[in-house]
Amino acid sequence: MKVGILGYPQVGRTTLFSMLTKLEKSIDKSFLATETVVGVAKVNDPRLTILTGMFKPKKTIPATLDLVDLGGVGKKEVLRNVDVLVHVVRAFHDEAVPHVNGEVDPVRDIAAMELELIISDLAWIEDRLEKVDKEQKKAPKVCLDSEKELLRRFRTQLESERPLRELVLHDDEEKLILGYGFLSLKPMLFVLNIGEDALAQPGYGVTTALNLYEDKPNTRILSVCAKIEAELAQLGSNDVAMFMSDLGLNESGLDRLAREAYGLLGRISFFTVGSDEVRAWPIRRGTLAKKAAGAIHSDIERGFIRAEVVHYNDFIQYESMATCKEKGVFRLEGKEYLVKEGDMINFRFNV
Repeated sequence: MKVGILGYPQVGRTTLFSMLTKLEKSIDKSFLATETVVGVAKVNDPRLTILTGMFKPKKTIPATLDLVDLGGVGKKEVLRNVDVLVHVVRAFHDEAVPHVNGEVDPVRDIAAMELELIISDLAWIEDRLEKVDKEQKKAPKVCLDSEKELLRRFRTQLESERPLRELVLHDDEEKLILGYGFLSLKPMLFVLNIGEDALAQPGYGVTTALNLYEDKPNTRILSVCAKIEAELAQLGSNDVAMFMSDLGLNESGLDRLAREAYGLLGRISFFTVGSDEVRAWPIRRGTLAKKAAGAIHSDIERGFIRAEVVHYNDFIQYESMATCKEKGVFRLEGKEYLVKEGDMINFRFNV
């Protein structure tokens, strides 16, 4: 699960990446600005914290995201290898830090970046269509008509300056382009780096024009104040709670950012609990129980017998597995069970 972070210079991309991945602050920012850097971000989940308090395990392991700071917008090949794009957009004003494109204008910057991705995809499609025609001339019996039809549909979409992520694709169409890495097809999270003053505004500075992106398929938008996040990172846990309360914040922007990216990846979490470990396991939405068991270990999937399942909400309501059994919310499920977000599962297996 790779998340690519991109953005124009002086937008706060590197700052957010460094805080999300807890990279050492001593790393040369000029290096981060020009090179591709990989880090890991935790997906903080309040449910995991509560379960940890109840089971008091030796260790707690959250879900994680692999983040790639792309070091600029020109590295298209690196972009093709990520699953989700996060475009950090400057929405704060600071005369000491001039904007590379002139005035601060989030709508303009989003449109400009989208156009870059669209143009890159268009060039790739034209090249691929040319190769498909040559392949068909050399081997007329090779049927590539479905691919050509889909690529032409893509081209029409892109020529109207609309990203591919807005199209509805069937399973067979997704298989046709598997591995192609179209940039504008990737789910997109727009992150507005706002100033402190915008925190007091409804929607944290998300204007009506930007709200339009929330209604687009495979697209989300949220606001984060990198300056505030940097201050929070310097505080102890008690001081953080007080500081956030004073600002009227329920959770940090970084936590929201990681969770939104996680959701755009189509991931959900199920939990395993016990005195040794409480852990969140990321799986694709729509995963069946036997396949979910494989997220823990291939042997558990291979020897799958049953899944003991209770949902987090039910467990919190009744506070013990014994009571959950009494109330009938503790279940034994087979391999075809569709795992739900927030399920607590213990797998029975034999190998």
